[in-house]
Amino acid sequence: MAELCVFLVVAAGRGSRAGAGGPKQYRELGGRQVLTRTLEALLRAAPDARALTVIHADDRDLYDAAVAPLSQDLRERLLPPTIGGATRQESVCNGLDTLARVCGADDLVLIHDAARPFVSAALIERAKDAARKGAGIPGLAVTDTIKQIAGDARIVATPERATLRAVQTPQAFRFGLIHKAHLSAKAEGAGELTDDAAVAEWAGHCVFVFPGEAENGKLTTLEDFVRAEAKLLNDLPDIRTGMGFDVHALGEGDHVWLGGVKIAHTQALIGHSDADVLLHAITDAVLGAIADGDIGAHFPPSDEKWRGASSDRFLAHAVALVSARGGRIAHIDATLICERPKIGPHREAIRARIAEIMDLPLDRVAVKATTSEQLGFTGRQEGIAAQAVATVRLP
Repeated sequence: MAELCVFLVVAAGRGSRAGAGGPKQYRELGGRQVLTRTLEALLRAAPDARALTVIHADDRDLYDAAVAPLSQDLRERLLPPTIGGATRQESVCNGLDTLARVCGADDLVLIHDAARPFVSAALIERAKDAARKGAGIPGLAVTDTIKQIAGDARIVATPERATLRAVQTPQAFRFGLIHKAHLSAKAEGAGELTDDAAVAEWAGHCVFVFPGEAENGKLTTLEDFVRAEAKLLNDLPDIRTGMGFDVHALGEGDHVWLGGVKIAHTQALIGHSDADVLLHAITDAVLGAIADGDIGAHFPPSDEKWRGASSDRFLAHAVALVSARGGRIAHIDATLICERPKIGPHREAIRARIAEIMDLPLDRVAVKATTSEQLGFTGRQEGIAAQAVATVRLP
C-alpha cells in the first residue's frame, strides 16, 4: 500500500502578540491570509500529500474564507477541519485522533504551525525523510551566546552553543509513533510539553534534528509581519504595468452592468457576454501586464458558451493567471467614460465588487468617471468606454 503523507496544521491559537486584527493565522499578509499562504506552500511542496487543519471552535467562517482562494485541486486535498483544545498539545492530539480514520501506523504526519507560511519544498522533503526514520524536527544552529538565568536574572550557566538548536516545524513522525505518544501523555496528565518532539521524547522515543531554514520563521509579533511583508515584496521584483481599453454600444434595455454591479438605466450595453465594459478593460489590463493576450483570445466571442456570461468570470481568470505565475496584483486604476448613468452614487459599490473579484484590499482599487463633454459617441450616449491600468508584481 502506498505511503500516505498528511500535514497536520495547527491553527487553533489566538495569536494576541501580533497585535489587533484577530488571530494571526487569519491576518492578511501581502493581500492573502497567512493560513492561505501556509496551506498553499505545504500542498504545492508535496503534490501527493493531504492536509488537516485544527481550528478554534469560533473560527469556522475564518477558515472557510482562508481556503476559498486556493485552487480547486488544492482544496480537494484538504480534509474537513477539526476543533482544537485549550492548549497546542490538546489541539494536536485532537487532530491526530481525527487522522486515525485515514492514517496507518507507518504513514507520515508532518505537524506544522499555521503561522509559518514560508516553508519550502526542500524542507518538506527533509521532513519526510526524517519521518520515515520515526521522528525528526528541523533546527537551526544557535549563533548567539545563550545564558541560563535564575529567577532574579542572575546568570547560572552558559550552555555550549554548538550543542544547541532552535527548532521549527514541520515536526515529522510516523503516525503511529506520535499518536500513541500523545495519547499516553494525555492519559498520564503530562500536558505541559512544549512541542511534539517533547511529547515523543517523554514517551521514550529518539528524535533527530535535521537542518531547518532561516526563512521558515514563525509570525508572532507585529514586527514579524512587517518583515514578512518586506520579504514578499523583495521576492516580487519584476514590476509590470498593463493597459486595457474597451467600448460597448448602448441599445434597448433597462440596466447596465458596470464593474460587476447591476445599475438601473434607460438602455443596456450590447455585447456577447454581459457587456461589462469596465471589467473587460480591467481584464485586458491584467492580461497585458503578464503579456498573455487579451480577453478575446481567452474568451472568444465566437464561442457560444460565453453568450451572456458574467464578466467577473473573465477577470477572475486573469487574476488566477497572475497567481499561477507566483505574482501579485498591486493596484488597479480604472476610468469610465460616459454621460449617463451617473457613476458617483455607485462608485463605492463598484470598487467593493472589483476588490472582491480580485481578492484585493479596497484601497488598491481606484474607480473614476468622466464625461466627454457631449462630444463623440459617448457624448451622444451611443455607448460607454472604459480604460484601466493594472500594476502587477512578478517573481
